[in-house]
Amino acid sequence: MRGAGNSTANTRNNTVKPPARLLDLTRLTSRAGRPMTGVDRVEFAYLTYGLTDDVPLHGLIRTSVGYILLDQEGCREFRIRLMTNDWDQPGLLSRLARRGDPARAGVEATLRKMARGRTVKSRLGKLLKRHLMPGSHYINTGHTMLDAHTVEGLRQVLDLKIAFLVHDTIPLDYPQYQRACTVETFRVLLSRAADNADLLIANSQQTARDIARHRPSAPPVVVAHLGVQIPRCGTPPEGPWDANNYFVTLGTIEPRKNHALLLDVWQDLGDDAPDLLIIGSRGWENRETLARLDAKPPHIHVLSGLNDDQVFGLMKNARALLFPSHAEGFGLPPVEAAALGLPVIVNELPIYHEVLGDKAIYADIGDRYLWRQYIERLAQSGDAQVDGLIDHTIQFVPPNWEDHFKVVFTHI
Repeated sequence: MRGAGNSTANTRNNTVKPPARLLDLTRLTSRAGRPMTGVDRVEFAYLTYGLTDDVPLHGLIRTSVGYILLDQEGCREFRIRLMTNDWDQPGLLSRLARRGDPARAGVEATLRKMARGRTVKSRLGKLLKRHLMPGSHYINTGHTMLDAHTVEGLRQVLDLKIAFLVHDTIPLDYPQYQRACTVETFRVLLSRAADNADLLIANSQQTARDIARHRPSAPPVVVAHLGVQIPRCGTPPEGPWDANNYFVTLGTIEPRKNHALLLDVWQDLGDDAPDLLIIGSRGWENRETLARLDAKPPHIHVLSGLNDDQVFGLMKNARALLFPSHAEGFGLPPVEAAALGLPVIVNELPIYHEVLGDKAIYADIGDRYLWRQYIERLAQSGDAQVDGLIDHTIQFVPPNWEDHFKVVFTHI
């Protein structure tokens, strides 16, 4: 029987099938058809890298009725469909399983046709033993699916190692900025990862310290900064804003991102304020800020549903990216903005000193006047280097995926 899991070699067409990497793709599946968040981009980067590496790649996806296993060609097709948003119409099974979510139903229907194997929850281990050699690695980068059924199934594959990427511990450190259900869900997830993973991957030294604080007995932790490619800038959308004098902020409109501070600053700036483009979808537990935005304050424009090329096109022409977030594990937008050469004003967070160093303008979110002062100076001069806010002698070199994967796959 092929892939029984009771020997160290397996054959197919008289060739040895080596250990593989099993990448969890549940997060990308759940987000298909939507603009990618930072966590989505990481999972997508692992998928892209896995398709170019010599180690065979498989994808594991939890659906509403069980699990789907993709082989390397299935992973390749999945990536293409993510980019083209090309999914089949859902069949009866998918429609019944995903009532109220026809988009997800269509994605899962497509994946069932592409699957190397499928199974119900209780038989995951048998499915994996048929298709994976001992010594394979399971990698989870999406903060999803490390439930009891999954762990039990993974552990049935001989010598399989589990690696889990921790993006941050914000739900435990800042529960006031989370949805009610998120805190306990993340607490269980981090505990299960710490108890079962053979390796934890931290996206920063700050995240590694946070892991150690919450789980002092955690497995080995390797620090690998996330890769940032120089963004491709498309044609920015046009709107009622001044195309020569505007600022941008990027991220879901949720309490942690602290859009309220920017609304306060723009209120202080009054009629002479430059335009502020808030790029992001509506989040949760943010009624007061959303109500203020619904009142359409002058010079403030909310844009959602833009593709990456449009977003980066807007960012490239802006005076600065404003990022007054209360907390971040890595925070891709400021790093991407700096890679574009755009000035960034950020909160005084350790992660930005770690990744951006002297290429950011730091302003404590408790000092509203300082934020206003920096914004006014940039609106007037339009050049942070000339204005003395950023050292023009320092060239920012963003972290890259090649270095990230070199670090990670040295360990797995």
